[in-house]
Amino acid sequence: MRSVTYSMSVSLDGYIVGPDGGFDWTVPDEEVFRFWIDEIREVGVHLLGRRLYETMLYWETADQDPSLGDAELEWTALWKPLPKVVFSTTLSAVEGNARLASGGVAEEIERLRAEPGEGDIAIGGATLAAEAAAFGLIDEYRAMVYPVLVGGGIPFFPQGERRVDLELVETRSFGARVVYLRHRVAR
Repeated sequence: MRSVTYSMSVSLDGYIVGPDGGFDWTVPDEEVFRFWIDEIREVGVHLLGRRLYETMLYWETADQDPSLGDAELEWTALWKPLPKVVFSTTLSAVEGNARLASGGVAEEIERLRAEPGEGDIAIGGATLAAEAAAFGLIDEYRAMVYPVLVGGGIPFFPQGERRVDLELVETRSFGARVVYLRHRVAR
């Protein structure tokens, strides 16, 4: 069965964006960006909420930007063909290799798990991840922790969630003082 992973950049105090909605502190250096490239290779389908989908739209046409380096072009080549499912109550259409979700997150994940396919089912966006977590559908939490305190904003972990025991699977430190933490849900 395909694993469901939730992976995002997060401040040391636990937020994916600050109180002003900014996340400029998550701009990766070359080493971290290469790590994200390797991680996206393991993904078979990406589930996104509307806000993250709109942020990631840049990558649908980024390959037309002559100033991009090799790493950004490699990311674009992997991102564009990746199947994406967008959860939104306000969008009527999506672009690229994306489709609007036809059901709730639990129904979509169960359908995707039942289909033949390779790679993880990745969830991007804290709101969508919180909904999946409430149903107990997340198998792994992957946090790229940045050495910054932002003091509030949108939390990486769902608030008010039940207790979830985790097993540490992997850690990695990067030269930019960023730490990657990968935990599997203990079942």
